[in-house]
Amino acid sequence: MKQQTLLHGVHVVKRPHADGSVAVHYYHRKTRMKLPGMPGSAEFAAALRAAEEAMRRPVTVATNVSALIRGYCASAEWKRLAESTRANERLVLKAVEDKWGTLPVAVFRSKKIRARVIEWRDEIAEKHPRAADARVGAFARVLAWALDRGLVDDNPLAGIKNVYRSERADLIWLPEHVAAMSKVCGPELRMALALALHTGQRQADILKLRWDQYDGRAIRLKQGKTKRNVYVPCTKALKTVLDAVPEEKRTGTVVKNSLGGVYLKRSFIAMWSRAYKKAGLPTGEEQLHFHDLRGTAVTMLSRAGCLPQEIATITGHSLVSVNRILEVYLSRTAELAESAIEKLDAFQETNPT
Repeated sequence: MKQQTLLHGVHVVKRPHADGSVAVHYYHRKTRMKLPGMPGSAEFAAALRAAEEAMRRPVTVATNVSALIRGYCASAEWKRLAESTRANERLVLKAVEDKWGTLPVAVFRSKKIRARVIEWRDEIAEKHPRAADARVGAFARVLAWALDRGLVDDNPLAGIKNVYRSERADLIWLPEHVAAMSKVCGPELRMALALALHTGQRQADILKLRWDQYDGRAIRLKQGKTKRNVYVPCTKALKTVLDAVPEEKRTGTVVKNSLGGVYLKRSFIAMWSRAYKKAGLPTGEEQLHFHDLRGTAVTMLSRAGCLPQEIATITGHSLVSVNRILEVYLSRTAELAESAIEKLDAFQETNPT
């Protein structure tokens, strides 16, 4: 329906029925309040106004979980989160509200609710352990926020352990993985690979990185997620990669799409996924993510002279994780630092810019 695309701040949910019909439901996007009636009707307009007014009012009294979530999503803590984090959290909190939205806040005086939530988590975890942890974690954060403001008497979900045990900090790209990926990447993805490999920054920050943030020796940027200003010294290999780009092309973002423009997140993910599959890299539980290049970057930054404490600040790892990665992988990634320049030179001879 064309009208649905013009509803600012309204989330449209379509649910197909067994008879082939489709039910359409409307929700206020920020408060997740259900909006009765059809767009354009008096009932719908009144509900939309009420939701907007509720969003502007500070939450001083909450009767159920839905009200707590609404208050949390209007809080200063929420606004300080990165937009990408808020987008993910909204989806998770929607699942929490669907299950627990009508639950009265009075139940949080009893520890019994903890067992009920863990049982819910375990059901989800049978197929989706990370999603299960995310939902309980988000629920606990809402209750922690509410406890600080006297909206609930206790947070019985505090301290619930995750069911997902994979240590992604120990899963990093090794030389053979990087070599396989490099063979199938075009120049745009290869630049992103080099930046991730040698700086340890998140994908979003790499795609936004501009040439004026590189001074010939280091990269300075403000991380989108942490809002932290970081100074990343360039490894010899990364400096060679960046300096090889002709001066006239050093405008705008460092990583560009095939048309020379800014890479949209979804387009980059699609291109990266296709290259990963073509490279024949691990799948399943051992699948490597772009994010895992941060682990490899720990070893590269160490070879560039950074101390473990400095590396932890740059990449966002804990100091324990940094030391563990260096202990296990530093020697195994040596050839990446030693041969990167040689491989780049060989590539440029056959693939001029």
